[in-house]
Amino acid sequence: MALHGVYDNVIFDFCDVLLDWQPRAAVEGVCAPDVLDRLFDYDDPYGFWHYDELSDLGWSEERILADYAAHHAVSDSALTSTPEVQAFRTYFERQRLALVGMIPGMDALLQELNAAGVQCWGLTNFTVKYVDAARELFAPLGVLRDVVVSSAERIHKPDPEIYRRAVSRFDIDPSHAAFVDDKQRNADAAAAAVPGLTGIQFTGASALRSALLRED
Repeated sequence: MALHGVYDNVIFDFCDVLLDWQPRAAVEGVCAPDVLDRLFDYDDPYGFWHYDELSDLGWSEERILADYAAHHAVSDSALTSTPEVQAFRTYFERQRLALVGMIPGMDALLQELNAAGVQCWGLTNFTVKYVDAARELFAPLGVLRDVVVSSAERIHKPDPEIYRRAVSRFDIDPSHAAFVDDKQRNADAAAAAVPGLTGIQFTGASALRSALLRED
């Protein structure tokens, strides 16, 4: 039996679809656990996750470090010397280590789609630095013909414009294309922004394979 694509083009999100991204892994073992607990505290309105979003929107590493320090320093003299600031700086220096692998089964699925003649693309809330590192580290990502990256566009999902921009740049027919994201709201936003485009929530490689490939 031959495999055929349900869609001519599939656009993939990166984190939690193609890639297993674990930012704490980049600094685990080189920074004190209590320092990392504070840096990665989800309840801190000016913690790592706040600046991760700003990074995805194009903020530079130095701007992020300066702003983080300004919100956490106990005195002007401590702006650049707190353990948390140093841990954040270390994260940027070692961030490739946060790319711990590809999501199970996605390397094989990309190859199957490519062999079936399906054109594969990327659309991600990420930095260009991270995308370049991922494509260098994981050969299966080489099937992606192009990637729209939020940090370069200065907008991110679920802004409708980023979906329209991706479809236009890839020059694809949305009525024969799908966008895959681990978050339902992003998949829904893609379908709402671009008439004809199918949004698919990623729940695992096996289920996605069934949605994207058929056997004749």
